[in-house]
Amino acid sequence: MLTADASRADSPFAALRGRNYRIYLSGQSLANTGSWIQSIAQDWLVLHLTGSSTAVGITMALQYGPILLLGAHTGLIADRFPKRRILLATQMANAILTACLAVLTIRGMITVSEVYAFALTVGLVFAVDSPARQSFISEVVPNHKLRGAISLNAAVFQATRLVGPAIAGLLISTVGTGWAFAINASLYVGPTIGLLRLRGLTPRPPAPRQPRAIRGAVEYVLARPRVAWTILLVGTMGSFGLNFPVVLTAMAKSTFHGNASTYGIFNIAVAIGSVGGALLAGSGLPNRLRLIVFACAGFGLAESLAALAPDYTSFLVVLVAMGMVNLAFQAMANASVQLWIDPAMRGRVMGLYMLVFVGGTPIGAPTVGAITNAYGPRVGMLICGLFPLVAATSVAFVHRRAARPVLRSA
Repeated sequence: MLTADASRADSPFAALRGRNYRIYLSGQSLANTGSWIQSIAQDWLVLHLTGSSTAVGITMALQYGPILLLGAHTGLIADRFPKRRILLATQMANAILTACLAVLTIRGMITVSEVYAFALTVGLVFAVDSPARQSFISEVVPNHKLRGAISLNAAVFQATRLVGPAIAGLLISTVGTGWAFAINASLYVGPTIGLLRLRGLTPRPPAPRQPRAIRGAVEYVLARPRVAWTILLVGTMGSFGLNFPVVLTAMAKSTFHGNASTYGIFNIAVAIGSVGGALLAGSGLPNRLRLIVFACAGFGLAESLAALAPDYTSFLVVLVAMGMVNLAFQAMANASVQLWIDPAMRGRVMGLYMLVFVGGTPIGAPTVGAITNAYGPRVGMLICGLFPLVAATSVAFVHRRAARPVLRSA
């Protein structure tokens, strides 16, 4: 039986007792709000400039392509250099880039080629930022609060999804897309101040220089089946399952004959479910591979049902379910992998994790966009759902037949 202290430690809110985590989370809430504003505005700008879902997919591919090539190497950077300094540098770079995009858009000088260039440059910054950010949380909170902190991060990230799309829709429809980018640039001030205010962190010693360090990280993951299978499922979700924003723009415009506000409402519906899913994942569920597999399959099933939703109301209901299962999966997978590995390997392993999580976007996003253009948004959404459903079913089948002890004990 759990004691009261243990139960409180399992709560995703336990991390809030720490000053550093409160400061960090407050700064990230501002940055996340800006990220959602940026995402909505960028997708809508590309669709406005080109009228093509394929172009939206290409933009996503350019933004997440660099991590496919650099993710493992930037994970090594996160293990060797102070993570806070890395995050300060990447936030400053993002603020400058976004401000430049805002100026070009407000002045009416923006073209789709320049949006592509912006997406690629931001992608390079993201490749450096992501593994450092994923592993930095372990310096802010102790290990026994890590899962709750990651889940609470995810919940706040999705809570800002309730605000960001609404602000973006309002700005786009009133003052224009460029001012949405300008707001995002200004919001980088908050997390930068937050990082500078952190005190008493517990940084890990820098990883020693090793020959073939990247190869060693891959071998380390492959030697731990539950880590390897989780990363495989994360990669499938990232490559196809989570590319549904490419389809949502077309669902809003073509299927339901809406506008940018409709697209924002769709994102809000996903966010409502996501907040609940993230809190569920941090509420004391065990770190088991079986639960991660079930959550992946549940998301694929919900996404497939969304493709078949007969009307606007039922589509919104299924989007809420998608958000809940998606964030439960993401929070459980992220926290479990970090807790299953040695602290000295976190930067490199999380670099590989993020590589497969977002590195598949350059393949999945254009593919989903092309399918959506050719066969319609419902078919595109169905394809997004079938991949994680099949992957989770396959992993469950393989473990039942060949590695049953892993599923039972993981």
